[in-house]
Amino acid sequence: MNPEQFQKQVQDAGLSLTDQQMAQFARYYELLVEWNEKMNLTAITDRDEVYLKHFYDSLTLAFHVDLSRPLTLVDVGAGAGFPSIPLKIAFPELQVTIVDSLKKRIGFLDTVIDELGLDQVQAIHDRAETFGQNKAHRAHYDLATARAVARLSVLAEFCLPLVKKDGLFVAMKGAQAEDELADAKKAIATLGGKFLEDIAFELPENAGERHIIRIAKKKESPNKYPRKPGTPAKKPIQ
Repeated sequence: MNPEQFQKQVQDAGLSLTDQQMAQFARYYELLVEWNEKMNLTAITDRDEVYLKHFYDSLTLAFHVDLSRPLTLVDVGAGAGFPSIPLKIAFPELQVTIVDSLKKRIGFLDTVIDELGLDQVQAIHDRAETFGQNKAHRAHYDLATARAVARLSVLAEFCLPLVKKDGLFVAMKGAQAEDELADAKKAIATLGGKFLEDIAFELPENAGERHIIRIAKKKESPNKYPRKPGTPAKKPIQ
């Protein structure tokens, strides 16, 4: 998917990107490739693949969640900035907080934010478990999301404590989503969430099956969650 095809596919889904936004995506790609030579950000570096499997894939969240009004969004374990940076480019009014546990990745994200001229974005170096216990961020966000970070039962413990009541947790998953959802039912309920829907679709160009799992925050998460770093992955809520 070259940049022109990317722009058209996104437009066909109801999202128009300006020339300036397309220029931001182009610079983002350049920075990704430059920094990837120094550190491991992504195994995908071919331009057309990045536009499809990172940029377009990130924007699929916006096809199923209304981002047209100003919202606070937290992206947990964002890595090289997916999905939050593409979403911020496409929806400049979003207030975005990015959390990642690797300091070098935060350095990359700070550079991207600066070079693309993005405002109301902060990249924070922290573990998801300790970040979720931070009173400045707990129950603070309209929307929490994560893409390819951990199994859904673990992600629920990372993300739901950050979402305000009546907010939304959206997990971006691949073909294994249905199995993960079955395993995560107890965790979602324990953390105050309510499963809404699992939206399945195929990426263009036979690039794979994707799922957008929408979970509403109905009750406050118990104070003990998230547990200490490493515990959610070792002992998921069952």
